[in-house]
Amino acid sequence: MLQLLDVEAGYGDSQVLLGMDLEVAEGEVATLLGRNGMGKTTTVHSILGLVRPSAGHVMFDGVEITGRPPHRAAQAGIGLVPEGRQIFPNLTVRENLVATARPPRGGASGWNEAGIYDLFPALAERRGNYGNQLSGGEQQMLAIGRALMTNPRLLILDEATEGLAPLVRAEIWRVLAQLKAAGQSILIIDKNLDALLRLADRHTIIARGRAVWRGLSEELRADQALKERYLGV
Repeated sequence: MLQLLDVEAGYGDSQVLLGMDLEVAEGEVATLLGRNGMGKTTTVHSILGLVRPSAGHVMFDGVEITGRPPHRAAQAGIGLVPEGRQIFPNLTVRENLVATARPPRGGASGWNEAGIYDLFPALAERRGNYGNQLSGGEQQMLAIGRALMTNPRLLILDEATEGLAPLVRAEIWRVLAQLKAAGQSILIIDKNLDALLRLADRHTIIARGRAVWRGLSEELRADQALKERYLGV
């Protein structure tokens, strides 16, 4: 579904990606792992058109989307849960959900407001509250719900559980497992390796702007030296 081929990208004179390769197949949960500053978020920004690659190709469902503006990535079916959540603080929970909602493609059944409240009951109780009145965990639930309301073919989560309390993190992992069981394609960036190894099908490790390892959960789980070298585990 998603494929990055030898992508180079950066900010001004600072080049961050130096030939990045990445794949996410339809219906799978994949991760992008690496220490801080290695290029994970820049990879996401390159997929979405928030950063224009200077070389290489970003393909989605067989169509090249390299350098297209962010709204074209959204129209293609890519939904983002950004680092830092970035919900609208002056809109209510309900307004956040419906502000960017898109109908499902091809007339299929998809996500709507009621479905999000079923997924996150805490949001149903807070639907009339403004974004800045929510806890950090509730804001992350809302960010996930808002992305799902675009009915994405691929859901990307940048730092899925960063800074959240343990009970909220457990709730987020539960929801992601539920989405996986329903066939949702997902790309996750997160530091909780144990949870990712239980959930994800495939992993890519990035270091200094390049993919340095790709493999399955059982392979990564068994390779302690690899984890220590690139993830600090």
